[in-house]
Amino acid sequence: MNPKLLGMTKVVSDDSARRGLLKIDEDEGVEWMQHHLQECYEPLLKLPWILDADVTIKTIYGSQEGAEKGYNPHKKGRPSHTYHSYMMANLKLILDVEVQPGDKGNSKHSLPGLINLLNRLPRECWPEFVRGDCDWGSDRVMSELEQAGCGYLFKIKKTVNVKRSIHHAHCSGGWVRYNRHWEGKESELKLDGWAEPRRIIIVRRRLAGDSLMLEKENNKKQKEIAFIEDPENIKLFEYSVLVTSLDSDVVSIIDHYRDRADCENNFDEIKNQWGWGGYTTKDIKRCRLLSRMVALAYNWWTLFVRLSNPDSHKESITSRPLLMSAIGKLTESGRQKKITVTSQHNLMKKIQAMQENLCGFFDAIKEIATQLTPDDIWCRILTRAVSKFLIKDQVITPVRLINSS
Repeated sequence: MNPKLLGMTKVVSDDSARRGLLKIDEDEGVEWMQHHLQECYEPLLKLPWILDADVTIKTIYGSQEGAEKGYNPHKKGRPSHTYHSYMMANLKLILDVEVQPGDKGNSKHSLPGLINLLNRLPRECWPEFVRGDCDWGSDRVMSELEQAGCGYLFKIKKTVNVKRSIHHAHCSGGWVRYNRHWEGKESELKLDGWAEPRRIIIVRRRLAGDSLMLEKENNKKQKEIAFIEDPENIKLFEYSVLVTSLDSDVVSIIDHYRDRADCENNFDEIKNQWGWGGYTTKDIKRCRLLSRMVALAYNWWTLFVRLSNPDSHKESITSRPLLMSAIGKLTESGRQKKITVTSQHNLMKKIQAMQENLCGFFDAIKEIATQLTPDDIWCRILTRAVSKFLIKDQVITPVRLINSS
């Protein structure tokens, strides 16, 4: 049914697809894919948004270009590729992804791609700030973003000087309560490798219980049990330190960084449920093209599922059986085509209501489609898909970026 509905006369084989990708010039192919990825989210860039940056590891088996040994927590010592990914937070749309050899997993290798992504966008479409884990809390990354005029919020590693700041903050007051478990305090820190002091937010959580048993080493380097009963002992708290250029209050900054944990789930979803970890080519060029194709398909499906269910994001392991596991029958009468879909899912009634609602939405657009441009139609679709994040009666309007081609 699907090939006929889509006007397809044949399906390209795997080998033909591989040979076709091999003929594409890498620079032209990357620019082509970046353009189509940008068209997915382009109208949304006028809204306030946050950019999440992260690196995920794809283990490589066999001989492939760029398969180098690097940081690989799941398969230690195994060659890998690194996927440097940039995502629009909350909406969970991939902005771009770069495939690099396995020994280039550090944020300094992600930084050129991030700056290039920002430079492709007009200043008014930049994110409110860039967010990343402790690998991003380096002077080189922060200095580049400061020079570009882009805000940031990163976690930093607990080095000796950072621990000294934690100890000083622990022994003083001024803590701001975030919730029942967490509290934070603002301070300033200048590490040896930093060009200038920066604002930090020290976050802590009290561990359960007033009396804990911890392991410590005695003078003979033997481990023994230590009892901690002092309620103000620093070891009774779990500490994290954030560095930021934002001038928001402490509670808002803690809240922003806690939201970042959700982006890890999406990188895992794309890797394990969409195929970032599933295809292999001898050359890294086709991996770079395919990674963006997977990201594009993921963006399309994410927006389609949000059209049916705007209130929450559903991973493909849930949404595919929900919306695709059905038997379809196509009948033609005159110039009309009719599809009868029979679902065997146990949530059939819910699926029927979602699809009927979605059909009504598309029918309403179809009635006035001749009066709209493709950009107008796409903005109406986006308005419905991201309605949860919009103010009441707010509408997404078409945007054509200055540097788009």
